[in-house]
Amino acid sequence: MTMQRKLLDYILSNGEITTLFQPIFDIANQTIIGYEALSRGPKNSPLEMPTRLFEAASEHALISELELLCRSKAIENFVKLNLNGKLFLNVSPKTLLDPCHPKGETLHLIEQFGLVANRVVIEVTEQEKVDDGFLLLKTIAHYRELGFIIAIDDFGAGYSGLKQWSELCPDFVKIDRYFIDHCDESEVKKEFLKSITVLAKATNTAVIAEGIERTQELAYVESLGIANVQGFLLEKPNSNPSLDYSSEQLQGLSFKQPSNVFDQSMAIGWLAVTQEAIDSETRSKDAHKLFEKDKAVISLAVLNKAGQPVGLLHKDQLTEVFAAPYGHALYDKCPVTDFMDKQPLVVDENQLLDTVSQQITEQDFDIRRHIVITRHGRYLGLAPLRDILKHITEEKIRHAKHANPLTMLPGNVAINEAIEQRLRSKSVFSLAYIDLNHFKQFNDLYGYASGDSVIKLLANVTVQACENSANFVGHIGGDDFMVVFDQSNAVHICNTIIEQFELQSRTFFTPEHIKSKGYWATNREGEKQFVPLLTLSIGLVAPDLQECKNSHQVAALATDAKKEAKRYRHSYLFICKRRKPAPAVVHLATDNKHVV
Repeated sequence: MTMQRKLLDYILSNGEITTLFQPIFDIANQTIIGYEALSRGPKNSPLEMPTRLFEAASEHALISELELLCRSKAIENFVKLNLNGKLFLNVSPKTLLDPCHPKGETLHLIEQFGLVANRVVIEVTEQEKVDDGFLLLKTIAHYRELGFIIAIDDFGAGYSGLKQWSELCPDFVKIDRYFIDHCDESEVKKEFLKSITVLAKATNTAVIAEGIERTQELAYVESLGIANVQGFLLEKPNSNPSLDYSSEQLQGLSFKQPSNVFDQSMAIGWLAVTQEAIDSETRSKDAHKLFEKDKAVISLAVLNKAGQPVGLLHKDQLTEVFAAPYGHALYDKCPVTDFMDKQPLVVDENQLLDTVSQQITEQDFDIRRHIVITRHGRYLGLAPLRDILKHITEEKIRHAKHANPLTMLPGNVAINEAIEQRLRSKSVFSLAYIDLNHFKQFNDLYGYASGDSVIKLLANVTVQACENSANFVGHIGGDDFMVVFDQSNAVHICNTIIEQFELQSRTFFTPEHIKSKGYWATNREGEKQFVPLLTLSIGLVAPDLQECKNSHQVAALATDAKKEAKRYRHSYLFICKRRKPAPAVVHLATDNKHVV
């Protein structure tokens, strides 16, 4: 008998399985909807990790016995820890269809430990090929009849995909980690996730995004309206998981996604990495042990008793001290304050990324280092300088690809994406359509260079008016702009834009034209007409999030409002009361007439 078989028999005979639980968070309602149970073999043994454990069980035809043991331990520990929500159990389709697999055992186990069936989710993985699809459907139907909830795990990674979804009619679909990994940077993954959310809504299926490890991934799935999430970023599998939503990992993630998806001026807090800190009385030898224990840690924040950062201890500098002759004997008991960087860059989580970047370059920080991020003065986490600068570079490249070349403001693609994002997440917003009046005549009279300068002026005035608010400014093209407002100060800002533009645009006219409040010009018909000085027309709408289904409907509302504003010869802000798309107009031909 092989050593592997002996270890496997020992595990099964003695119940040597440890259950870890990973919370599944509902970030919209700020609750934990349940926990996925993950099994481990004996610690530090060749079969500790699940992949090798289940492979060994399969090789020795003991997979059914192992699954039952893992299931039993998961249910027992779930009840023992008094965890709320649902218990998500991974079940192999092959095990379900194994004729030797005892029937009714899961129901027996939950009854034994006092757990009701509707709190247990049977996760059927999509990665295994099933020969008898009809028998699987029949088996799943049996579980459903008993009151269990059904989920498809690893969706998108397996054999049957949409076919399995349509046949099993699951209550949950868990998107495979491949499609979550760097989804914010992949157009293909973005389209896949968008399609999944549409299908889930149509079939009344709850979606879970698993494997989230980056704040950007979390931000993107949240923007799609996917509220159920799990992953290392939020909380790692643990034998004693968080009991409520306010876990330590979530403390660093509770800031708002930047409204401008192309804006490198997002809050620095999005790049914070939650990492253990040490207090200022820690001895150097203890800090050295922490570095040795986790090779990935290269810096440790040093805090005072109030939890405020007072320095940053770097691994390489401490290692250099101990490498000196008699280093340990001389410095082991010295406090870390003797060797720490006493002037690290410390910034609040809400500080803008481009502002932090400017501080980094002005103070000439070593790119290998970190900055310390705080929340209300207390330590929140660290952000690697390299990651910050890399993110800024990537955002600037992405911004430039879609920006208007004259003003470098986001163009149509970004504007539509900003609107769609708010519609998906049901975030209340208003939209302003800004248009220059009498611009063509001005362009003809004063020249294209002056025309370009006026457009740049309008861009600058608009951006400056929105400077202290979470608003998105986009340049449609020509002399047309749009602003997406996330706050209730839209009317005030629009009036400021009108006021400042009228004031500053006067510098482009001759004194005679300013005195006359306009000039004579020839129109397209060759007739002389008096043209007023440049003015603005702004149409402002507050779309109904239930009635408006896409960015085109919202933009159409704003366009209609802008047309109303253009009825006036002077600058005018038209606030549209209509909040939903206009009904379709059908023209019926009757005796060469049209009936509406």
